[in-house]
Amino acid sequence: MSDKNNFNGVKVFSATMAQERDQLGEKVTAWLADRPGLTVVDTIVTQSSDEAFHCLAITVFYREER
Repeated sequence: MSDKNNFNGVKVFSATMAQERDQLGEKVTAWLADRPGLTVVDTIVTQSSDEAFHCLAITVFYREER
C-alpha cells in the first residue's frame, strides 16, 4: 500500500472571503503545529468559483498513531 493510501484522518480547511483565503495557509500550519503526533501523507488544494464567490480548500490527509 502506498503512503498516500495509508491515512486514518482527514481535515478540510476552506475559505470564501479574500482575507480568510489569504490566511488559510497559516491556519493549516497552526493546526499542524498543535498536533505534533500527526504525519501528513497527502494534501489537495482545490479552488472553485461561481459568479460571486471564490472558494479555496486545503484538504490534509494524515496518519495519527493511536
